[in-house]
Amino acid sequence: MTSKKIIVLVSANQFKEPYPVYPIGLSYISTYFQKHNKDFEVIIYDMNMNGMDGLINTLIENKPMYIGISLRNIDDISYYGHRSFINEFKRVVETVRTQTDAKIIVGGSGFSIFPIDIFELLNVDFGIIGEGEESFSHLILSLLNNESYENIEGLVYRVANKIVLNKRISSIKSLELNFDDNLVPYYWAKSGMLNIQTKRGCPHKCIYCTYPSIDGEMVRTYDPDELVQSLQLLQQKHSIEYVFFTDSIFNIKNDYNKLLAQKIIDSRLNIKWGAYFTLNNLDEEMLSLYKRAGLTHIEFGTDSISNAQLKNYRKHFTVEDVINKSRLCNQLKINIAHFLILGGYGETEESLEETFKNAKKINDAVFFVYIGMRIYPGTILSKIAVDESVISKDDNLLEPKYYISKKVDIASIKRRALLTGKRWIFPDDDLSEKMNKLRKKGWKGPLWEYAKY
Repeated sequence: MTSKKIIVLVSANQFKEPYPVYPIGLSYISTYFQKHNKDFEVIIYDMNMNGMDGLINTLIENKPMYIGISLRNIDDISYYGHRSFINEFKRVVETVRTQTDAKIIVGGSGFSIFPIDIFELLNVDFGIIGEGEESFSHLILSLLNNESYENIEGLVYRVANKIVLNKRISSIKSLELNFDDNLVPYYWAKSGMLNIQTKRGCPHKCIYCTYPSIDGEMVRTYDPDELVQSLQLLQQKHSIEYVFFTDSIFNIKNDYNKLLAQKIIDSRLNIKWGAYFTLNNLDEEMLSLYKRAGLTHIEFGTDSISNAQLKNYRKHFTVEDVINKSRLCNQLKINIAHFLILGGYGETEESLEETFKNAKKINDAVFFVYIGMRIYPGTILSKIAVDESVISKDDNLLEPKYYISKKVDIASIKRRALLTGKRWIFPDDDLSEKMNKLRKKGWKGPLWEYAKY
């Protein structure tokens, strides 16, 4: 048994569709914390891997002083499914409470969207919104030394019967990452990839999006040499051949991206990767460089292939961009997927038909479809939904609510999409069997390019 003080970080996410996602946020927090606090040991416990009984055993055996719980997804974001994970998170917190008196701190992207409501519902000791590396470290040291924590950015806490939320003003300047050796083999086998960030923040204002409230609007990039070093370690220790850059949008800060790509090339890393892209700020020179650096898959946040709808969604590209950039990727043999929102705010039968018509002009692509728009607090869409009486201004939106255009026949969307002859994947399409077969054969990467062959 170690003489160090113990912290257990729990990844409460148990959602595995279409594949489980490595709890990258907790690895960032663990790496930062252990670098700055040598007398602590941090244990990451993953509910996806081990379940509730294993969590109980971990708490009993290690007797942690503090427990962090990360809430990644609040629900499945499926109009068909409407599956909420709140009760699962409650069971995790309640189980922890039965085993220890340690302070419980919650965070993660899901918590950051609904901080007050989740804090109150779960009845935890503290919460942290946004990036948690510095705030978590400051909180633990404040508690350990019996010092005030009331000025810690992003902290959620109680004063008497009042819940206080501290604004986040600054952001972390340097980001290091050590992947957890106990978790990597599971995710490499089950997901066929590991995930890593090159930047945080999004300056765009899509009407439905929560990224600005989670990561902020200012884009911050991280040391490309350290990123390459993390990739090298992954490859040396675990023979990882594929990673996904989980930036909200990869192709912003292109000078930085070019530098990172060149460093990956110069390092002679034989690693493939994919990322989320937008359809502007992208040209053949950049795509060719990224391909030489290992780019194999692009997931475009396209949302619609109708100019009227792109304007409604406040996107900053056109249908012409969608078609031309898709063609360019085809020429460079880069796999592409377009993520679309059909039946959202402003959608009409005319705009829907335009999307289906234009989809026929795009070759060798997979179209992932969301029906309607999940309404999140603090977004432009939530204000529209209140104004149109889709929701009330007092609705906390923890239970999934969707904006569905009344001007389209939602029931006919899937049939009409399939008539285009293209490859469409809807939220109720079960790809797990085919994906699992390919994983067992050792195939790596997202694999969505094989989903509808």
